[in-house]
Amino acid sequence: MSVLVLVLAVSAAFCLGVGFVLQQNAAARAPLGDFLSPRLLLDLVRVPRWLAGIGLMVCGMILGAIALGGGEVTLVEPLLATNLLFALALSRRQTRQPLGRQGWGGLLLLAGGVTAFIVAGQPRGGSAVADPLRHWLIIGVMVGTALLLAGFAKRSRLIAGPVLLAVAAGLLYGVQDALTRVSGQRLSAGGWTTLFTGWQPYAVVVLGVTGLVLVQSAFETAPLRMSLPALTAAQPLAGIACGVGFLGDRLRTDVGALAWEAAGLAGIVAGVILLGLHPAMPGAAARGRDRAGVGV
Repeated sequence: MSVLVLVLAVSAAFCLGVGFVLQQNAAARAPLGDFLSPRLLLDLVRVPRWLAGIGLMVCGMILGAIALGGGEVTLVEPLLATNLLFALALSRRQTRQPLGRQGWGGLLLLAGGVTAFIVAGQPRGGSAVADPLRHWLIIGVMVGTALLLAGFAKRSRLIAGPVLLAVAAGLLYGVQDALTRVSGQRLSAGGWTTLFTGWQPYAVVVLGVTGLVLVQSAFETAPLRMSLPALTAAQPLAGIACGVGFLGDRLRTDVGALAWEAAGLAGIVAGVILLGLHPAMPGAAARGRDRAGVGV
């Protein structure tokens, strides 16, 4: 594993985790009438805390893109999942809640799961799959599933809606990460002309904006502990599926390695859930007068 890729991915996770907390603090006060509407972004853009959170998220995405340019998706994605550790650290500072058994257990499961998956799988690059049908099949399944979940979320709204929206956004972000790597490869191979004559960079922008609306709608309607675990768990799983499915990433496939890889992914998901549900994560913000407009 490249030390530079490790540092870039963990730095990206830090920016993402802190950015998500700041975004949710602001989005929780947005008007409920903006649910799943681009108007939500127009309202939030006037809130300094939200802009700071978006700025950190953009920094995290840039650092993640650089890491993806130097490492495999199957390596970078599990490391990005550690953003929840930094989100919990900031939330714990705000709420002054102790970690307790749940916090330490989640931390060990997440860190251990990432370590187990990377050490056992030994992610390495390979030849990307040339068959466009396979590309579109995997991307179509991810995007189609995200759209279905968003549709169900609109019906369930305040019940299961935030979790469904977070999973949908995580799937889109996982595909976005994969296409970001493809875009970087096109840029390296043929320069800016080659990059912008392909569809991938435009898809990255569309997926990013759509995912942002879904995430902010989830943050708007429920505490961070209901949405961030689902988002953090879905993104690496989708990214790894794309990496192995059509980017040519390779993992060890002997029985022992597969068992540890599966255990590692299970540990990541379990750790994410435990940390996300920790009492230190921000609760629902009182709306009151803020229902009529966005508070600062």
